[in-house]
Amino acid sequence: MIRRTMAEFDINAGLQHVLKRIELAMQSRPKEINAPKPLLVAVSKTKPVECVIEAYKAGQRHFGENYVQELVEKSQHPDILSQCPDIKWHLIGHLQSNKINHVLKLPNLHMVQTVDSEKLANKIDAAWAKLQPTPGEPLRVLVQINTSGEDVKSGIDASAAPSLFKYISANLKHIHPVGIMTIGAYGFDYSNGPNPDFVALMQAHRAICEANALPPDALQVSMGMSNDYDRAIEMGSTIVRVGTAIFGHRAAKA
Repeated sequence: MIRRTMAEFDINAGLQHVLKRIELAMQSRPKEINAPKPLLVAVSKTKPVECVIEAYKAGQRHFGENYVQELVEKSQHPDILSQCPDIKWHLIGHLQSNKINHVLKLPNLHMVQTVDSEKLANKIDAAWAKLQPTPGEPLRVLVQINTSGEDVKSGIDASAAPSLFKYISANLKHIHPVGIMTIGAYGFDYSNGPNPDFVALMQAHRAICEANALPPDALQVSMGMSNDYDRAIEMGSTIVRVGTAIFGHRAAKA
């Protein structure tokens, strides 16, 4: 993990800056977009445990990890368990079948954002059922959509997303599909217009809502990162995944 001195970055200031931008972006949303206030997921990949604790003490509760091994280490770390009792973890990176049990048994797991096939959904559902022998709360999941068409990106094709969402909803009792997510291509130039990945995800959002008779505000949309989360919110995002803008916020010089 990357180490840094506690004085190098001001995590509290970074967090407050992001929260303020979220509020401003919400005010810029077109009135016809019926979406709730976005949930901020602080992406703590490569950051040490002390940074997670610092953000938690500043009021942040939802944290996301891209890599299973980091999620395993941090979620079970004694300092986080003792100092961050209400922390909620999101897996926002690819989940291999052989890692499912490692992830699902972790404390304070809140959501898996990267379900992109019936096969993976079935395996997660079966594993969660075994870990929850008595009727318990289903595990929240998002359907990951590959909106950019990049081979290196995980995710189902947008055209197949409504059927995967319906399959999970109708057939799997132990996981609950609460929305959709995309990672999208990096570095889009907004002088060229709206981000096509965001446009594609919102089109998939409408298609899923129509196919499942859901009101728009019933389906979460996870899109937007440190460089464009405000743009994502303006287009309807309800979950933003922000790392650098929080954990890489430079401390003010004396």
